[in-house]
Amino acid sequence: MKVVMVSGWHVHAKGYAKQLQEHPACKVVGVWDSDALWENGTAKGKAWADELGCKFYKNYDDVLSDPDVDGVAVCAPSNRHPDIIVQACDAGKAVFTEKVLALTAAEAYAIRGAVIRNQTLFTISFPHKTNPALLYAKALAESGRLGTLTYARVRNVHSGSISNWLPKHFYDLEACGGGAMIDLGAHPMYTLAWLLGRPDTVQSCFGSVTGRPVEDNAVCLLGYRSGAVGVSETGFVSIADPYICEVSGTKGAVHVRGTSVSYANEETDRKWVTVETLPAAPASPLYTWVDAFVNNTAAVYGIDQAVELSEIMDAAYRSYHSGKKESL
Repeated sequence: MKVVMVSGWHVHAKGYAKQLQEHPACKVVGVWDSDALWENGTAKGKAWADELGCKFYKNYDDVLSDPDVDGVAVCAPSNRHPDIIVQACDAGKAVFTEKVLALTAAEAYAIRGAVIRNQTLFTISFPHKTNPALLYAKALAESGRLGTLTYARVRNVHSGSISNWLPKHFYDLEACGGGAMIDLGAHPMYTLAWLLGRPDTVQSCFGSVTGRPVEDNAVCLLGYRSGAVGVSETGFVSIADPYICEVSGTKGAVHVRGTSVSYANEETDRKWVTVETLPAAPASPLYTWVDAFVNNTAAVYGIDQAVELSEIMDAAYRSYHSGKKESL
């Protein structure tokens, strides 16, 4: 599979390129970036292409018209996704994209339309769905051994804003559509949808500890018709705070803290048990994309999952601006 890296804007772009180069059935054949000079006068796109030993495309149209390009890995600013992805779909290219799919539900629906009409091989990066600890928690929840699920909480934070290692453009409201919630908070959001299903309402509380133009500390409450509640927590202002996922039901609960998993239910007489053996981690979303192309199989992390995340985020930011609970 021959892939062009579409922008180095996102912090994971170089990591994706490295992974693609290491896949035996894949080759990074080019780089395109809309801003050739977007940091200190350095031609970032050309420099990255030279580093990767591949072609630098000055124009995106040249990427799309190149018959030797099979797919694009989209790491561009989030507000550019609709235009970039729709064009790639219409040009017959496979698409891998960093999350989120789009800044609004309407834009996500437009991308979905392009994916469907072109039968595009589309994959979004939802790496937490390959986390062995979360896979165990989900399997336990689906087994019925926790009873009817009533609550889930996912907390995913880092110190990017207070330690000043996040790039400045991650605080650009126009490009990003928001701050911590739409970026790092995407992981708790799609994980909660994975565990509890599609929510009906979202209510947000966002704050800016460092005074930047976007939120760096955020919580959303997700409501369900069943009465279940989901809590999505994220932020760029926490130190030494582990990943947390808690799922509760009418018969028990399971907790993930970092890589450790424990649970208690009727079988354990409500005593907490630490899980010693976790399932093996499946292939990354990026590798499932390449494998699906090579083997002509369906995408694992496809367009409907991507659209659902954008719908939830759309409601989260509408709630932040309105100060009210918003429906999907």
